[in-house]
Amino acid sequence: MSENNIVKTLEVRKDKWGDTRVVESALPAELDDNAVVIRVDKFALTANNISYAGAGDLLGYWGFFPAEEGWGRIPAMGWGDVIASAHPGVQVGERVWGFFPFSTHLTIVAGRAGAGADHFQDVSPHRAQYAPVYARFDRAAANPIYDIAREDEDCLLRGLFMTSWLVEDFMHVNASFGAAACLITSASSKTSIALAHCVKKRGDMVSIGITSAANVAFCESLGYYDRVLTYDDIDTLDASQAAVIVDMAGSAPVLSAIHHHYAGNIKHSCQIGATHYEEMGAVDNLPGAKPEFFFAPSHIQSRSAELGATTLMIKLGTEYMQFRAGSDNWLRLEHSYGIDAVEKIYQSVLAGRSDAKSGQIVSLWPKE
Repeated sequence: MSENNIVKTLEVRKDKWGDTRVVESALPAELDDNAVVIRVDKFALTANNISYAGAGDLLGYWGFFPAEEGWGRIPAMGWGDVIASAHPGVQVGERVWGFFPFSTHLTIVAGRAGAGADHFQDVSPHRAQYAPVYARFDRAAANPIYDIAREDEDCLLRGLFMTSWLVEDFMHVNASFGAAACLITSASSKTSIALAHCVKKRGDMVSIGITSAANVAFCESLGYYDRVLTYDDIDTLDASQAAVIVDMAGSAPVLSAIHHHYAGNIKHSCQIGATHYEEMGAVDNLPGAKPEFFFAPSHIQSRSAELGATTLMIKLGTEYMQFRAGSDNWLRLEHSYGIDAVEKIYQSVLAGRSDAKSGQIVSLWPKE
């Protein structure tokens, strides 16, 4: 069998994410009706991926790409090329952006791919229970903001910016829950940076970034945060000021410290990430607003109904392009190729050893 016909996928143990394995399978010799095979070219590997594992069961991320019992396939945002198609509306050679497993290939059942469509969906039966946005593959040729020179930034920033923009928009339509400050944990993570950008641009609240001592200077240099402090300095915050929390860290001790410091002045507590996954734990019975997960697809649905889906996507695209352009000032792109290199980068990100300034673009394929 040709090497090009073997699918290689990096999986993680669901209950111990540091344990990984590579599984191999064969591409289908013949495609079923509407099946499409995508060669996964490259994808981003960031703390965002660790957050998907953290909410794998709660929000269903493990179900996107099913694996053997006990093992999971973490979703990642990246680019791929259609190399085989049994769908009349999907052509070989199309380049697409979407969610992929850490893999060399992905075979899907394509749908909603009519003439002129700017995307198609994976309509495989196991996808039916999940939000359509996660099964969407955007066509580069039909994307007005596509720039081949910006593909790497799109891997890293496009999906997480959407989450951050939607969080800030959610706060805005709820009048910031009466808060004057937005507290953002794991302030050096790219999702947090994007959120701080959105908060600063809107101007409804001041943004306060909370991070490790090693990342304070970097976060301050961005110009997006009104104040940056360490986790050890939470008790120096003005607890008389009503605040909302957007928790990207997922650390139970950190979240508890903020809630107890502000008590009833925490007006909304929004959980998104798990960059400090090793400190995840129960966060019940905290003073102030009860922590709750933010589920982006629900807000997309409600805002699409209010504004119209096209208008919403145009607003998102315009805002994203501005953020993407600004990333030139702080983002350093780094590339890794091959399964061993991807495994190494994954372990580094999992352990929190990655440089906040770096953006890891990886591929299971060897460097060409």
